[in-house]
Amino acid sequence: MTVAVALLSAVLVIVVAVLAAAGAGKLSRLDGATYPAALTRAATAFAAVVTLAATVTAALAALLT
Repeated sequence: MTVAVALLSAVLVIVVAVLAAAGAGKLSRLDGATYPAALTRAATAFAAVVTLAATVTAALAALLT
């Protein structure tokens, strides 16, 4: 059961990160950015979401132990 919850949480984080990256890329293209700049912004948004999830997980793990 614990492994299933961990896998579902990881999948949820990846899906949210991909959606945030797609939104950031689309918004930057609508703003007039070039494709490389839009890709850079999308990658930054993806990395930010994954980093935030890792930070929250580490903080919760520290609180629960």
